[in-house]
Amino acid sequence: MNFQQAEFVISAASPADFPKNRLPEIAFAGKSNVGKSSVINRVLQRKNFARVGDTPGKTIHVNYFCIDRKCYFVDLPGYGYAKVSQKEKERWGKLMEDYFAAQRIDLGVLIVDYRHPPTNNDVTMAQWFLDSGCPFVVVANKQDKLKKSDLVPNLEIIRRDLELPETCPIIPFSAEKGMGREDLVRHILAAVKE
Repeated sequence: MNFQQAEFVISAASPADFPKNRLPEIAFAGKSNVGKSSVINRVLQRKNFARVGDTPGKTIHVNYFCIDRKCYFVDLPGYGYAKVSQKEKERWGKLMEDYFAAQRIDLGVLIVDYRHPPTNNDVTMAQWFLDSGCPFVVVANKQDKLKKSDLVPNLEIIRRDLELPETCPIIPFSAEKGMGREDLVRHILAAVKE
């Protein structure tokens, strides 16, 4: 699959906007400031394809990107810290519920901050993926910011706090340096059956 062949399709504000033509969907989820856009850009090897915001909470809809006409990368609204109204956060929550209920996900990619224990919202999102039954991986981003001595203990905390089964991979990742990209790409290709 040619990850360079990426195009923006639609910013879906409701389930009616989800694309009608079905392709495998790789759904990226994570809190507002975890580097979701940076991870997507790293996978695509494009600098500013998915917009990296100065302020958290830039993704307010379900954004669809078509990759090489073989799959969609789906950028879900960030959760947690974002300077928006409670009403807007509730709208995001409903949109996310609708997206999960539509059972369109071929691979979920939950991005967490490698440096810190998962937040309550991270735990909720992991539960959504587990409950949906779709395969998913956890990307522990910002690996480059950790001391070597923290790498293994922090991964153990992430697995424990998210209550992940042993079968769920956790991929140590650095959007900045590119560490973990090949591992994540392998899981994506398997989901797309490339």
